Amino acid sequence: MNKSNKGLPPKVAVELTDFSVFYSQDSIAQAEEALGKTKRAGSKIVVEKGRIVKLSKDKKGVMQRETLTEHWTDWIDYWSVDFDFESKREIIRVKDPESGETREEWTGDFIFENEWQSFRTRKDRSLELKSVAHKVIPGRRKIAVKVVDIFGNDTMTIVEVTV
Repeated sequence: MNKSNKGLPPKVAVELTDFSVFYSQDSIAQAEEALGKTKRAGSKIVVEKGRIVKLSKDKKGVMQRETLTEHWTDWIDYWSVDFDFESKREIIRVKDPESGETREEWTGDFIFENEWQSFRTRKDRSLELKSVAHKVIPGRRKIAVKVVDIFGNDTMTIVEVTV
């Protein structure tokens, strides 16, 4: 902390440095074989070992491969940060079958609050990989980072930090 920030609450920023997927759907060899059996031109998208490959066959029967995911960021559609993940408990209402009364119970989990996000649009495919610096209260806390991939699957990582 430099002297000009003395007395101000500290800030935390999160940088996304990697994301891995291990999906497989079909195999390139199977897709090439299936395309080869047809007399028409066509294409097929294959997900193999964390890569998305587009296989195409032209009218002359010539096959081509195009890798659609060149970099780990190509998999990410959206990512967001909750700078104080344990600040909001997940509470549910439970009805007692005998008395008919409703009571609130903590599920043991917390609600992810989307405090910052970066996402792609059709017009703008760029993605910010570092969040803005967010003011936090000093002490121990858990920061949650949620990533949604291009198939809509979400993954969350929780990091414990001391500020």
